[in-house]
Amino acid sequence: MRRGRSRPAGAAPAALLLPLLLLLPLTGCDRLAAAPAEHAAAAGDPAQDADRGRRLPPVVDHVRTDDPVVFLTYDDGAERDPAFAGLIRERRLPVTLFLTDTVAGPAYGDLARLRPFGASLQNHTLDHRSLRGLPHAGQRAEICGQQTKLRSRFGVRAHLFRPPHGTYDTTTLRAAADCGITALVLWRATLDADGALTYTRGDDRLHPGDIVAVDPDHPTAANLAARTERLLETIEEQGLRVGNLENYL
Repeated sequence: MRRGRSRPAGAAPAALLLPLLLLLPLTGCDRLAAAPAEHAAAAGDPAQDADRGRRLPPVVDHVRTDDPVVFLTYDDGAERDPAFAGLIRERRLPVTLFLTDTVAGPAYGDLARLRPFGASLQNHTLDHRSLRGLPHAGQRAEICGQQTKLRSRFGVRAHLFRPPHGTYDTTTLRAAADCGITALVLWRATLDADGALTYTRGDDRLHPGDIVAVDPDHPTAANLAARTERLLETIEEQGLRVGNLENYL
């Protein structure tokens, strides 16, 4: 989704590379896509930037591992539910929160207090602009600008990035590499507004290493904390647990 950081025992090489295939545009992070994310190349083999002779960050929706773990990710909006914050503290959930400055900025103080309980704060751009098709300078400003914000507010050097609406191009990968990003994180499963899991590819069940995107604030969604609780029950019923994505990527 590295920089030499240690992996948990049993963790396999970091990421399953997705092709630099453009995903269908979404209407926003409150509408997570269920469009297929197709595979093309070997796992853990980032694309080569022929123009600059460097390797670009992989794009992942799944981590190759034999550990019985899945990874819960949330975009902007999760911070609006106080009960969800309480759930993180109570369960010490290692969730990954992808933050946009203009959306989550007012809640940065609350988010900082979740870090000791397992929440990982990662990059979702400054302004939530669709990046695909923008010039390199514009994409770099969105990604690097949020890197600067996260570092100044939390002391965090984010290395994971989720492009707004799940759309990107090769320029996005180059800009992300410039900003110190080591993986673009998509998802294989989504938790919808009604609490149902849908899948972008493969069979309709969770597998070890799956990345799950939880729709945080769909206008018709049930309480985020309640939906997450039901998701945790499903994960446990399938013999899985929630892992820390940072430790595997």
